Amino acid sequence: MKVRGFFRKYGEDYLFALPYMLLFTVFTVLPVLISVVLSFSYFNVLESPEFIGLGNYTKMFVNDNLTVKAFSNTVIIAMIVGPGGYLLSIALAWIISEFPRGLRSVLTLLLYAPSISGSAYMIWQIIYSGDQYGWLNGILMSLNLIYEPIQWLTDTSYMMVAAIIAILWTSLGTGFLSFIAGFQSMDRKLFEAAAVDGIKNRFQELWYITLPSIRPQLMFGAVMSITASFGVGDIINGLFGFPSTNYALYTVVHMLQDYGSTRFEMGYASAIATVLFLLMIIINKVVQKVLSKVGE
Repeated sequence: MKVRGFFRKYGEDYLFALPYMLLFTVFTVLPVLISVVLSFSYFNVLESPEFIGLGNYTKMFVNDNLTVKAFSNTVIIAMIVGPGGYLLSIALAWIISEFPRGLRSVLTLLLYAPSISGSAYMIWQIIYSGDQYGWLNGILMSLNLIYEPIQWLTDTSYMMVAAIIAILWTSLGTGFLSFIAGFQSMDRKLFEAAAVDGIKNRFQELWYITLPSIRPQLMFGAVMSITASFGVGDIINGLFGFPSTNYALYTVVHMLQDYGSTRFEMGYASAIATVLFLLMIIINKVVQKVLSKVGE
């Protein structure tokens, strides 16, 4: 009777959610579970998986010389691009939300476009061109700050900084749009009540009223920003090639690409993906803990 009553009350709700739940299970949950299982096997696609226990994880952290470089590069990029892109998205969304509707729409489109453009790196190829006609080299040489062109895309001394700047430029993605939507949907009466309660400037208003009111968008933006910062790879490939000079920008995503798509060592690639997945979950939990204290 309890089951029948439950389905009578909530049956329609679950029926409408069923298509999404099926798609999410088939295309997200099952692949993740299969990847975790395959991470304990040797699997080269052509032969049946062979169980090897922790062999792939031992190889990753003990025998693979590029593991430390890949994870260190990934963490460096994520620790800068993740928070940097997140704060940049909030700041620009806050500023843009103050503009009239027409101008706000244009600015939103201009800032969001690089994140969905598959060829955004082509602009940075022109900026970072290694001759005197490259925009950055040309500006620096005209100001007499340098006397010969810098090879931004091949000199390991500059590649990390050049990559981070380019990645930040494309970091204004879905989280940025959610922040703008959050700012626009706020109840303006809250600001009037805050002024009566003693809020004296816009920054106090932002910290005590605005940010707590859009906490769901803050959480969503944090998850999207962290996920994107750990998954960088395409723009690095487009600008610096694969592999980059001396593996200077070799990341975990490049390890996955190397072992999964080139060498077809799918068991090892699954182990790499599993470690990256766990790392992202841990950092997401930490960030959510921090964001829960906003406005306190």
